Amino acid sequence: MSDVQAQYEAFPYPERDPADEAKRLITGSPSDPREMDHVLWGGQRDWSRPLRALCAGGGTGDGLIQLAQLMTSAKRPYEIVYLDMSQAARRVAEARAAARGLTGITFVTGSLLDAADHGVFDYIDCCGVLHHLPDPAAGFSALRAALASGGGLGFMVYAPYGRAGVYPLQEAFGALFQGMDPAARLTAARAVYDTLPEGHVFKRNPHVVDHEVSDAGFYDLLLHSQDRAFDVASLLDVMEQTGWDLAGFCKPAAYDPARFGAVPDGMDGPARWAVAEKLSGSMKVHVGYARAAGGAVPKGGMDRIPHLHGLPAAPLVKAVQAGKALPIKHGGETVRVTLPKGAAPVLAGVNGRRSLAQLAKGAGLDPIAFHAVWGPVEAALCGWGLMLYSNLLKGR
Repeated sequence: MSDVQAQYEAFPYPERDPADEAKRLITGSPSDPREMDHVLWGGQRDWSRPLRALCAGGGTGDGLIQLAQLMTSAKRPYEIVYLDMSQAARRVAEARAAARGLTGITFVTGSLLDAADHGVFDYIDCCGVLHHLPDPAAGFSALRAALASGGGLGFMVYAPYGRAGVYPLQEAFGALFQGMDPAARLTAARAVYDTLPEGHVFKRNPHVVDHEVSDAGFYDLLLHSQDRAFDVASLLDVMEQTGWDLAGFCKPAAYDPARFGAVPDGMDGPARWAVAEKLSGSMKVHVGYARAAGGAVPKGGMDRIPHLHGLPAAPLVKAVQAGKALPIKHGGETVRVTLPKGAAPVLAGVNGRRSLAQLAKGAGLDPIAFHAVWGPVEAALCGWGLMLYSNLLKGR
């Protein structure tokens, strides 16, 4: 058994209690069907068609449970294959699914490098895994081989700048505690960690907190034996090498240097994203979606259906009517966005079922007036992942 396998058998990650399913649904990016639709399919997927999905390196099941539960709640057909090397993590994921009564899931113990052995998939979730492979490019390639035509990948990989101090500690602990079993390594590392000076770059980094949450979090963050981070350039490079195109980041506004007052002339998208990552300094992960290289990029019109995402409608409308700035929290910083007051009547009609055309008609706006109001709304809310276009609830 490799050190990585031994780690996840001893400390399944992230640490989850199946009993908590009665109290909460853990949600996030990627693998919310509305977000998948928005980024990968232009908000136009036909959800009456069954979704065949793969959770590659599914761990204790966050992405799996979110996707299965949201599809179940929307009464949309799906089939999900869960694939992970850790039997301990699989048991947690199975118990969480059972606690919710979720069906349509096949649990498999195995490597994501063998993903194509299980068929092809409309959607692949792979979060927190590719950066732990000996050869991440092999992982990207294996997932590309398992992608159905028109399908997409939801990914999360580590980013370097927000993880300041992590890698020196990993290297030091690796040298000090080599050969120990996972439990002994954890005990020894915690003892040394407690002696570190408060000025240590890791202890001054507010963006990483897993070590404070659980033993599994401490081990995964500071004792992992196989871990690398991707900046924007290296992420795009490995995607290009393995047959992927970036479909989009979940919060594209975070990758715009203009938010720092820098508007570089002549820079293409990737160069701008790389600059914004460096200016931010707080990104500890990159979360987004990818499609097969050269695949069609969907375009939508007034038939698209907007959903507010993580933003209650009533307080939003009230704030817009009052001309108040919306505080948007991202990576330890707060971004403030002000929307035009004229957008309030339109936003009041957003319910995940009305199209843009219906919203314009309901607000009594002609196309020119509607686009003048809606443009800033779309740029701000979609830019920060707070509004998504999706057909998930169409006809429901």
